[in-house]
Amino acid sequence: MSSALLSEVEAAWRERVQKDGRRCQDLWQEEKAKLLPLPEWPFEARKTLLVPVSSKSTVQIEGATYSVSSGWARLEATAYVGVEDIRLVCRGETEMLPRQRRGGKRISYRHYLPELAKKPQAVRQVAPELVAELGDPYGRLWSLLVSRYGSREAARVLSRILGAVVDHGSETVGEALEAAMEVGRCDLLYMAGRIRQARAVVEVPAALRSYEIETGSPAEYDVLLGGGVR
Repeated sequence: MSSALLSEVEAAWRERVQKDGRRCQDLWQEEKAKLLPLPEWPFEARKTLLVPVSSKSTVQIEGATYSVSSGWARLEATAYVGVEDIRLVCRGETEMLPRQRRGGKRISYRHYLPELAKKPQAVRQVAPELVAELGDPYGRLWSLLVSRYGSREAARVLSRILGAVVDHGSETVGEALEAAMEVGRCDLLYMAGRIRQARAVVEVPAALRSYEIETGSPAEYDVLLGGGVR
């Protein structure tokens, strides 16, 4: 219905004629040539607000509460409030959050990973929500840990894995966990080894792959130290 109505309005506009005999369509073409050029960056229809971050790493924006990175605690962030989402900027970092209704609350436990890595009991309390946010393979890992060790010990293992996520990122750790679970391992020692292996892999840029680096012999350095030329 909206598309049909728009088409009818545009058709009527093209046929409309002013009292002096000129068509609205022709008048628009004349005016269009005199318009200022568009700015280099498109206008972003957002309200800009400065918001203080609480000691619990939350901000209040237009009656709703949002969690932010725990590293922002007690600082000031800039909020760019849009119709559907809010962009928060602090310390050069950016968070995109879906906008909540007044009185609503959106708490993401991913924002508290550094703290959860030190508090297994807290991990145990929020584990279902946390692994749902992290996605696979963390959800499968949590189920495996609980079935094998029980929720208390599973929380201790998961808290240490969260420490690795803080240091190395969820993607790197997630790949290591996938590799560990493929062989049926979920002990920390084996997982730590997989994480170290994942970190050791460095992809060579395409522009450098055609170069070959010749290895040298330690004996050549003895010649140079002796003042000789080889």
